[in-house]
Amino acid sequence: MKAAVFRGPHQPLSIEEVPVPTPAPGEALIRTVACGVCATDLHYLHGTPTFHPPPVTLGHEISGIVEKVTREGGSIKPGDRVLLPSVISCGHCSQCRVGRDNICESMVMFGNHINGGFAPWVVAPQDSLVKIPEEVPLEESCLIADALSTPFHAVKNRGQVRAGETVAIFGCGGVGINAVQAAAAFGAQVIAVDIDPGKLELARKLGAVETLNAKEGDAPKAIRKLTRGGVDAAFEVIGNPVTLQAAFDSVRTGGRLVTVGYSEQDWTLRASRVMFREISILGSLGCRSAEYPVLMDLVRRGRLQLAPLVSRKLPLEKVNEALDDLEKGRVMGRQIIVFPEEK
Repeated sequence: MKAAVFRGPHQPLSIEEVPVPTPAPGEALIRTVACGVCATDLHYLHGTPTFHPPPVTLGHEISGIVEKVTREGGSIKPGDRVLLPSVISCGHCSQCRVGRDNICESMVMFGNHINGGFAPWVVAPQDSLVKIPEEVPLEESCLIADALSTPFHAVKNRGQVRAGETVAIFGCGGVGINAVQAAAAFGAQVIAVDIDPGKLELARKLGAVETLNAKEGDAPKAIRKLTRGGVDAAFEVIGNPVTLQAAFDSVRTGGRLVTVGYSEQDWTLRASRVMFREISILGSLGCRSAEYPVLMDLVRRGRLQLAPLVSRKLPLEKVNEALDDLEKGRVMGRQIIVFPEEK
């Protein structure tokens, strides 16, 4: 089979022939239908090391159809339409045992620890697979694995956003745009901040009541004016010290700052403001496995949308083009790599 293989930083992915994977006991073989192209894939190209040394097949937002199971009698069977959560947890470490499997001490991520979904076939533990209802489009559902689940967890569990609160989302890219629609779905008044007018327009369509272009003025000052003191919760979904500071400056006394974007850079904050105003600063990573059925049902009922998120669908051979467009800021929402069924 052909796969997009990561052979090292600062070079394009290599489209090459690799063996079809063989499922181990307890695993299933899945025919990939679609896989989202995420900024995390760019981090590896820029030099962030993968846990599995190259070569490794990238791609961690995967939907597909079960071809083969190795354990009979379970809920998963051949022909099932399934979502592969981007991170597989062990189920027995201290974090998993208290329900925080998203920060499992032995987590395994597709396209990082193991081969991912930029290939027509992939293997995964049967117990990790999430069935996709017939009402949910199979290709677009790959975005639930990360682009939707990660901000959903950040908004619901880390930020604990409630109806009637004010929320600012800094960054309306492939993940941030879903923080907008998740917060709006919970009944919050959402202010979306970005530098791309197109992304801000999409944010309005997905529930933002106000949008601010950070190139056109002091966004934190404007937010404090709009909200008479600051938002209840701000979410930074870029991973940049500048936007982290802006999000921090937008939070009211007693509010919360949730960091969702990834960055290896240091950020210096004023400790006196954290202390005197009792501001909570929280990190957020991935999504708990228990949330996937909830998310799937919200999508099925139309409370969260997938179709507006997809900017385009591309064949595997154009994955480097997709990554280049993402790098240059030419993408709204998410690009997905699709794998038509071989005849």
